Amino acid sequence: MNTNASRQVSRRKRILAAIGIPVLVGAWWAFRPEKLFINQKVNEAVPTALAAEPEALYTGRLEGKVHQTSGRATIYKLADGKQFLRLSDFTTSNGPDVHVLLVRPDEKALGQEIVKGELDGVELGALKGNQGDQNYDLPATLDLNQYQAVTIYCERFHAIFGVAKLEKF
Repeated sequence: MNTNASRQVSRRKRILAAIGIPVLVGAWWAFRPEKLFINQKVNEAVPTALAAEPEALYTGRLEGKVHQTSGRATIYKLADGKQFLRLSDFTTSNGPDVHVLLVRPDEKALGQEIVKGELDGVELGALKGNQGDQNYDLPATLDLNQYQAVTIYCERFHAIFGVAKLEKF
């Protein structure tokens, strides 16, 4: 009977390991806890077109929501017509699946920390780093009269890290 009980305990340990290890790996992947302690610094230069200074169109200060976020968001236009968003003196928390979006300033979700459903906005790309100066190209067809707010948004948890309402420069 001792041998039979020993086999059952051994079998339970194997079943627990077979279930527990994938659950732990899945939890690590979902939450990425190491990102809480690792900062990604970016220091991109301001793009220029043939020695002409970019023209500032809109600007606003980032304010934190779920995580402390600060810096300035400015939309520039180059001499060749291309537009880009620049985050300067930027800092926020790191996290999994964080993106930069342009949204309508009257978007109801901007008043919340956690968004129910999806944000109605224009995706500019994954956040390049949680600290420093960085640039994001704007789509050529973007109507800046409609999208005058920037949000730092964690898609995985539907969390708004920070928001900047943009005003004409």
